[in-house]
Amino acid sequence: MSSKAPSLTVSSSPSTSTSTSLSRLQTIANHMSPASITNFPAEAVPQAPEDPLFGLMRAYKADQSPDKVDLGIGAYRDDNAKPWVLPVVKKADEILRNDPEANHEYLPIAGLASLTSKAAELLLGTGAPAIAEKRVASVQTISGTGAVHLGALFLARFYKVNGANRTLYLSNPTWANHHQIFTNVGIPIEQYPYFDKKTKGLDFEGMKASLANAPDRSIILLHACAHNPTGVDPTPEQWREIAELMKAKKHFPFFDTAYQGFASGDLDRDAGAIRYFVEQGFELVIAQSFAKNFGLYGERAGCFHFVAPPAPDAAEVTTRVASQLAILQRSEISNPPIYGARIASIVLNDKDLFAEWQENLRTMSGRIIAMRQALRSKLEELGTPGQWNHITDQIGMFSFTGLSETQVQKIRSDFHIYMTKNGRISMAGLNTRNVEYVAKAIDRVVRDLS
Repeated sequence: MSSKAPSLTVSSSPSTSTSTSLSRLQTIANHMSPASITNFPAEAVPQAPEDPLFGLMRAYKADQSPDKVDLGIGAYRDDNAKPWVLPVVKKADEILRNDPEANHEYLPIAGLASLTSKAAELLLGTGAPAIAEKRVASVQTISGTGAVHLGALFLARFYKVNGANRTLYLSNPTWANHHQIFTNVGIPIEQYPYFDKKTKGLDFEGMKASLANAPDRSIILLHACAHNPTGVDPTPEQWREIAELMKAKKHFPFFDTAYQGFASGDLDRDAGAIRYFVEQGFELVIAQSFAKNFGLYGERAGCFHFVAPPAPDAAEVTTRVASQLAILQRSEISNPPIYGARIASIVLNDKDLFAEWQENLRTMSGRIIAMRQALRSKLEELGTPGQWNHITDQIGMFSFTGLSETQVQKIRSDFHIYMTKNGRISMAGLNTRNVEYVAKAIDRVVRDLS
């Protein structure tokens, strides 16, 4: 009698069963869950547009044309279109590298005192009463941008009306970063007319009318010299009128100075507007950069200065302001960077090096002035439609050419010449090898697209 073998059922072990179930659950969960689990979806954090100037730099570098010309970036170039390390900076660097006491320790919160004290003198003049009377508080910053930002933070915190931030007035146009810096700290912005498109000079009457109509005690940002982006500066007489009007309205001056000595080649002349306002008894602040006039672009050396008006309690006011600036600085950057500050300090505190620096400044400003003259001359020789005297009337690194956005696009596509879309060009990008090519390109687009 045969018997059937019992069938055996093989069952999964508990651990295998559990693993399979979890895997299936995870698969289902993956299909049901959104692809992204970020706390910062696109509707909350949209993609920001590329900075126009740095986008222009990227496009220029990618251009393979041997004829390409960079007139966009605000940095000095020599006649070979190369960055120029100032000879006096090389000497200061050698001194620093051979200093046995040099180290990489933290600076104080307010920065390198041997820099900030001389930086104030550079702006206000040696022996300035404001300095002698201890009415100046100075803080080393992350170049001019950091100085503007520190000033914006201070005013947002302490300069209010009925608990609200006072309005800041910017020139139209101005350095694009001004808008972002002040908006980011909650200071409302208005604009005052500045550039006259017809004359390609200063709209002085429009500027005065706007300042006169602004609410009393408004903040007025002023470019001390070499206005960016237009290259148009008020005359000394016009500065006096501006000061008189602002005093009557009790406006608060905020000077931004990035080109002292670089504009005219004369440090005292380029500080003339600031010194006049201080002499007139204004309470004011100044953002100061050493990027252009020392060629320390990437070293981020600058200062922020508060100047109190002459009064019995001026020194006490200055001390209080300095204490609050230190608190703000501590929470932002803790301590400023040391290398660029030391380089500038070495030069500013040595009589011979200072004199050599002045000569370096004359070299840079002189070459730019020569390029202005050459460009205007070649445009006039070509009979390019329009008036071109504004090229030499303007001052400093930049010139507002008057080219339209359409003309700017055409000169870029047809001639590989790069400038900002508003027609601003960096005069430092011109040299004896390309100025004729640029002039002929401008002539062509003006004729084709007038």
